[in-house]
Amino acid sequence: MSARRKKSKSSKANQLEKSSSAADQAMRKSSSDESMAVSSSLNTSIPRTPITSRTPVSSRMAMLEDGDEELELNLLGDQERREARQGLEREEEEDSADHAKRPVSSKDKRAMMLLCVLYLIQGVPLGLALGSVPFLLKDHLSYSQLATFALSSYPYSLKLLWSPIVDSIFSPYIGRRKSWIIPMQLTVGSVMLYISLNVQRLMDNPENHVNELTFVFTSLVLISATQDIAVDGWALTLLSHENLSYASTCQTIGLNTGYFASFTVFLAFNSVEFSEKWGVPHLSLSGYLRFWSIICYLVTFWLLFFKKEDKEPATEADLSIKGVYKTIWAICKLKHVQSLIVVHFFGKLGFAANEAATSLKMVEKGFKREELAIAVLIDFPFQIIGGYLAASWSRGDRPLRPWIWAFWPRLGFGLMATFIVYYFPTPPISNGFFVFLIVHTVLSSFSSTVQFVGISAFHTRISDPLIGGTYMTLLNTFTNLGGTWPKWFILKGVDAFSVATCKVVEAGTEIAVKASECVSEHGQATCREIGGTCVTETDGYYIISAGCFIFGIIFLVAYIIPTAKKLQELPPLAWRVKLS
Repeated sequence: MSARRKKSKSSKANQLEKSSSAADQAMRKSSSDESMAVSSSLNTSIPRTPITSRTPVSSRMAMLEDGDEELELNLLGDQERREARQGLEREEEEDSADHAKRPVSSKDKRAMMLLCVLYLIQGVPLGLALGSVPFLLKDHLSYSQLATFALSSYPYSLKLLWSPIVDSIFSPYIGRRKSWIIPMQLTVGSVMLYISLNVQRLMDNPENHVNELTFVFTSLVLISATQDIAVDGWALTLLSHENLSYASTCQTIGLNTGYFASFTVFLAFNSVEFSEKWGVPHLSLSGYLRFWSIICYLVTFWLLFFKKEDKEPATEADLSIKGVYKTIWAICKLKHVQSLIVVHFFGKLGFAANEAATSLKMVEKGFKREELAIAVLIDFPFQIIGGYLAASWSRGDRPLRPWIWAFWPRLGFGLMATFIVYYFPTPPISNGFFVFLIVHTVLSSFSSTVQFVGISAFHTRISDPLIGGTYMTLLNTFTNLGGTWPKWFILKGVDAFSVATCKVVEAGTEIAVKASECVSEHGQATCREIGGTCVTETDGYYIISAGCFIFGIIFLVAYIIPTAKKLQELPPLAWRVKLS
């Protein structure tokens, strides 16, 4: 019996080796054939791993057909399966250690610098649309009008809808990725130049130009999201195979730097009080936009004439536009994926009010924009540290455990933020209270980072390696959308549940006239025109915050926790899709 089992093992090993060798030959052949059409998956997070001679045996086995893999697993006993898995994990660790010892080539270093610059250009408009501009508009617009402007952030969460088009249509003469990056960057520079030339008209009376502001910044984010798709794909060929992990590092550095430059740094230098206090030049929105439009033009000019794009090897799967959309639909039909989508779509609703309206409310209470910018700037290095720690916690068989645990402090900090707004002291605030706000910001951000890294680790684990880019993009789209879609409803709800009156004194008698809102300058000016004082009697922010918090607790206990525990126990095969 023992001899027969050994013989069976030897036979299966030989078959696997032959299959692996044949796959190597096929891949080398397809890579050398440059005349074939070039296509790949959506390439936003996980690259497609080609079956080459330097790919570990474990990766080759993962890329075999589902039926063959199930057959091999069934032929092995439990003890043998555990031993095989341990052996493959040791081989992967040794392979990773070998790659870690190799120095980064000068070509890869130049590629990393280029990626950081390209991601930086994307982060600049995002920091404006999602960060600084809403705060600049806060004194002039109601929450309902701010909700309209908040629609400008939606395209970045919906880029999956047109990413197959960006992946499949290109000019071979210019290059697959440059065909999209060059026109998108030129357009971004032109839109920012247009805004800089019209910023006085748009920002002086924003209540009369809400729709135009929303359209312009939505276009800016839409174009940046399209460029992001192309840059993500280019990163997979710019970097060598063993240094592909640095692509996400470049994205983090570039996007965060651009975002914080447009949000934190710009808000500080745009403040007249900050400029006078520290003796630095005042930075206007118009000048800031003109500067970055010039940077966009210069980088695009360099890409067009001085940077050549290498041709990408052809891949074996059907990744045409139709093929990618069919794959997306096949993934969405999996029951486990549908449960995960429900979690993503409603999971962030518990702290949506805190993330959408709390900062705006604090500014309304008298918190200065430059003080908010300093708090966010101090929080930035802690986010980097938190990401590293969360990555180590999310390893192992239960990557969702830290993600689940982080829900409780994140909900708690959201509730605490509501009380901070309610008991916000009359300005100027003391240094002790400012330090308290910074500590609260850091801890709240840390819990958010733990959740982001934890769910990303889970997505990486469950994604089918044959369609990893498409799979990851789909899951990340629903994750991002879960934090984006409630924002419009939150801001609309703040105004809808608020009760405001304009109190007018006539002949010694106080008359209360119903007002639409007492938040914006327009609402207050309307009340002043009839000689009254605008007073908010019921603030809808607290009603919305309480509703979100209660829903978040119930949904977490009743659905998220039991569902997450079931999902992380499923074997990888349960998440696979069959490609026709």
